[in-house]
Amino acid sequence: MSDTPKGKFLHTMIRVGDLDRSVEFYTRMFGMRELRRRDVPEGKYTLSFVGYGGNEAGEGEIELTYNYGVDKYDLGGAFGHLAIGVPDVAGACEAIRSAGGKVVREAGPVQHGTTIIAFVEDPDGYKIELIQR
Repeated sequence: MSDTPKGKFLHTMIRVGDLDRSVEFYTRMFGMRELRRRDVPEGKYTLSFVGYGGNEAGEGEIELTYNYGVDKYDLGGAFGHLAIGVPDVAGACEAIRSAGGKVVREAGPVQHGTTIIAFVEDPDGYKIELIQR
Protein backbone atom coordinates (compact mmCIF):
# COMPACT_ATOMS: atom_id res chain seq x y z
CA MET A 1 0.00 0.00 0.00
CA SER A 2 3.00 2.33 -0.06
CA ASP A 3 1.92 3.53 -3.52
CA THR A 4 -1.43 4.70 -2.20
CA PRO A 5 -1.61 8.50 -2.27
CA LYS A 6 -1.98 10.08 1.13
CA GLY A 7 -5.26 11.94 1.31
CA LYS A 8 -6.82 14.42 3.66
CA PHE A 9 -10.26 14.14 5.21
CA LEU A 10 -12.30 17.14 4.06
CA HIS A 11 -15.93 16.80 5.15
CA THR A 12 -18.97 14.65 5.81
CA MET A 13 -22.20 15.62 4.05
CA ILE A 14 -25.62 15.27 5.65
CA ARG A 15 -28.96 16.36 4.19
CA VAL A 16 -31.04 18.67 6.35
CA GLY A 17 -34.64 19.85 6.23
CA ASP A 18 -34.04 23.43 7.39
CA LEU A 19 -30.59 24.84 6.69
CA ASP A 20 -30.75 27.84 9.02
CA ARG A 21 -32.03 25.66 11.88
CA SER A 22 -29.16 23.20 11.37
CA VAL A 23 -26.49 25.91 11.09
CA GLU A 24 -27.81 27.45 14.28
CA PHE A 25 -27.76 24.06 16.05
CA TYR A 26 -24.13 23.25 15.18
CA THR A 27 -22.87 26.77 15.87
CA ARG A 28 -24.79 27.31 19.10
CA MET A 29 -24.54 23.82 20.62
CA PHE A 30 -20.95 23.03 19.63
CA GLY A 31 -19.29 26.39 19.06
CA MET A 32 -18.65 25.70 15.39
CA ARG A 33 -18.67 28.47 12.80
CA GLU A 34 -20.40 28.63 9.46
CA LEU A 35 -17.32 28.62 7.25
CA ARG A 36 -18.99 29.19 3.90
CA ARG A 37 -22.34 28.90 2.14
CA ARG A 38 -23.16 28.35 -1.50
CA ASP A 39 -26.60 28.53 -3.09
CA VAL A 40 -27.04 26.65 -6.36
CA PRO A 41 -30.48 27.64 -7.72
CA GLU A 42 -30.02 25.72 -10.99
CA GLY A 43 -29.44 22.56 -8.92
CA LYS A 44 -32.13 23.50 -6.39
CA TYR A 45 -29.88 23.13 -3.35
CA THR A 46 -27.86 25.17 -0.86
CA LEU A 47 -24.69 24.04 0.93
CA SER A 48 -23.36 25.29 4.23
CA PHE A 49 -20.06 24.11 5.67
CA VAL A 50 -19.68 24.26 9.46
CA GLY A 51 -16.66 23.42 11.56
CA TYR A 52 -14.04 24.71 13.94
CA GLY A 53 -11.32 26.00 11.69
CA GLY A 54 -11.83 25.03 8.11
CA ASN A 55 -9.81 22.73 5.93
CA GLU A 56 -6.99 25.24 5.65
CA ALA A 57 -6.42 24.52 9.36
CA GLY A 58 -6.47 20.76 8.70
CA GLU A 59 -9.81 20.11 10.39
CA GLY A 60 -12.72 18.25 8.86
CA GLU A 61 -16.05 19.95 8.31
CA ILE A 62 -19.72 19.06 8.13
CA GLU A 63 -21.40 19.89 4.84
CA LEU A 64 -25.07 20.61 5.49
CA THR A 65 -27.05 20.17 2.27
CA TYR A 66 -30.53 21.61 1.88
CA ASN A 67 -32.44 20.44 -1.20
CA TYR A 68 -35.18 22.92 -2.08
CA GLY A 69 -38.60 21.75 -0.91
CA VAL A 70 -37.41 18.74 1.11
CA ASP A 71 -37.98 19.20 4.84
CA LYS A 72 -37.48 15.64 6.12
CA TYR A 73 -35.36 12.60 5.24
CA ASP A 74 -35.49 8.93 6.15
CA LEU A 75 -32.11 8.50 7.84
CA GLY A 76 -31.96 4.76 7.17
CA GLY A 77 -29.94 2.30 9.18
CA ALA A 78 -26.48 2.55 7.63
CA PHE A 79 -25.23 5.90 8.92
CA GLY A 80 -24.01 5.77 12.52
CA HIS A 81 -23.04 9.14 13.97
CA LEU A 82 -20.75 12.15 13.93
CA ALA A 83 -18.23 12.47 16.78
CA ILE A 84 -16.98 15.57 18.57
CA GLY A 85 -14.29 15.64 21.24
CA VAL A 86 -15.06 17.81 24.27
CA PRO A 87 -13.20 18.35 27.57
CA ASP A 88 -16.26 17.60 29.77
CA VAL A 89 -18.99 15.37 28.33
CA ALA A 90 -21.36 15.73 31.30
CA GLY A 91 -20.98 19.52 31.23
CA ALA A 92 -21.55 19.57 27.46
CA CYS A 93 -24.74 17.51 27.91
CA GLU A 94 -26.04 19.96 30.50
CA ALA A 95 -25.25 22.96 28.29
CA ILE A 96 -26.90 21.34 25.27
CA ARG A 97 -29.98 20.36 27.28
CA SER A 98 -30.21 23.88 28.78
CA ALA A 99 -30.07 25.35 25.27
CA GLY A 100 -32.97 23.14 24.15
CA GLY A 101 -30.95 20.29 22.64
CA LYS A 102 -31.83 16.62 22.95
CA VAL A 103 -29.52 14.29 24.90
CA VAL A 104 -30.30 10.68 23.94
CA ARG A 105 -27.58 8.93 25.98
CA GLU A 106 -26.29 10.48 29.17
CA ALA A 107 -22.58 10.87 29.89
CA GLY A 108 -20.90 7.70 31.09
CA PRO A 109 -18.28 5.13 30.18
CA VAL A 110 -18.49 3.41 26.82
CA GLN A 111 -19.69 -0.20 27.07
CA HIS A 112 -16.75 -2.49 27.95
CA GLY A 113 -14.39 0.48 28.39
CA THR A 114 -13.58 3.60 30.33
CA THR A 115 -13.84 6.43 27.77
CA ILE A 116 -16.63 8.84 28.75
CA ILE A 117 -19.17 9.40 25.97
CA ALA A 118 -22.71 10.66 25.45
CA PHE A 119 -25.02 11.04 22.47
CA VAL A 120 -27.11 14.01 21.41
CA GLU A 121 -29.41 14.38 18.45
CA ASP A 122 -29.53 17.22 15.94
CA PRO A 123 -32.83 18.69 14.65
CA ASP A 124 -32.93 16.18 11.76
CA GLY A 125 -32.33 13.17 14.00
CA TYR A 126 -28.63 12.63 13.28
CA LYS A 127 -26.74 11.28 16.29
CA ILE A 128 -23.65 13.09 17.55
CA GLU A 129 -21.30 11.27 19.91
CA LEU A 130 -19.53 13.43 22.47
CA ILE A 131 -16.19 11.93 23.49
CA GLN A 132 -14.29 13.20 26.52
CA ARG A 133 -10.82 14.41 25.52
